Amino acid sequence: MKISASLYSNKEKPREELVAELDKCNIDYFHIDCNDDPSVFGDIQEIRKISQTPIDLHIITEDPNPYLELLQKSPVERVCFQFENLPSKLDIPTIDGTSFGLALVSDTGVEAFEEYKNDCDFVLIMTTTPGQSGGKFRPDNFQKIRKFRNRFPGKEIEVDGGVNDEVGFILRMLGVQSVVSGSYLVNHESIPEALLHLRSSVIHSEFRVKDFMIVKENAPVVSIDSTIQRIIQTIDNYKMGFAIVEDDEGKLAGISSNADMRKGLLRKFEDLNELTTSDIVNENPTSISEDATITEMLDFIHAKKFLISYLPVVAANGLLSGAVSFINLIRSES
Repeated sequence: MKISASLYSNKEKPREELVAELDKCNIDYFHIDCNDDPSVFGDIQEIRKISQTPIDLHIITEDPNPYLELLQKSPVERVCFQFENLPSKLDIPTIDGTSFGLALVSDTGVEAFEEYKNDCDFVLIMTTTPGQSGGKFRPDNFQKIRKFRNRFPGKEIEVDGGVNDEVGFILRMLGVQSVVSGSYLVNHESIPEALLHLRSSVIHSEFRVKDFMIVKENAPVVSIDSTIQRIIQTIDNYKMGFAIVEDDEGKLAGISSNADMRKGLLRKFEDLNELTTSDIVNENPTSISEDATITEMLDFIHAKKFLISYLPVVAANGLLSGAVSFINLIRSES
């Protein structure tokens, strides 16, 4: 996951000093918020004189045409326009070396991206108030990110607003490609330490598993009386590598993974006609409570002597409520 440092979030440190410090840490992008202020292009020109780090520009305006002209003259690597401020459908130009995106606030549905899907390479999901630094991340955005990925699988996702180490960890799990970090990163007493936490660790935890899990309605779930074909088809349809089995009461009854399939086939290899669902289903799977914090979840995983790529999630009453997949997290750290 790439990190875009919001330069304007630090009002105290001279910009040249901040840019140099971030460059020493190999920051991926410099994020610039343009709240209908063309003078930011002057700032970008000054940054270009001292750094080759790509610019990630977020423009909030009701009149995009002057900015499109400026971009033609002074291209940047990434630029997105705030959807809610646009008076009409924006015609996205083609500019060599520039990737265009669309920014959406938390209350705007991902469906708004539909008319831009052929012109934009990424979405910027705003999880706090656009143009303001230091806001708190709204947890309902986790499901919004999942919804966008499912509807527009070929598009990149960038997230801006309240991103700290804990939120960054969850966003890596969700397969987010880049995040904008403002106060947490550029106002931290140690920028290298903050960047390390954003990229690879968690130092505190407030969110619970139920805040970011794959809800049961969107998870690969099959009933206990499912056929082998049904289980295999579910694993294939969801592309997650597993299917969760629930009993008639809605409680967790097992899990069937690609590994369980291989083991079952090997056991009955001499006569595959004898293969039953019991051969391919782990009827005593590891699971996690939906009320567990991230810290509790990580402690639980680290205590196991085997690699955990996914976990069924259960409610306090024992009912199956969803799943957590770590595949994207494993990919991001490989």
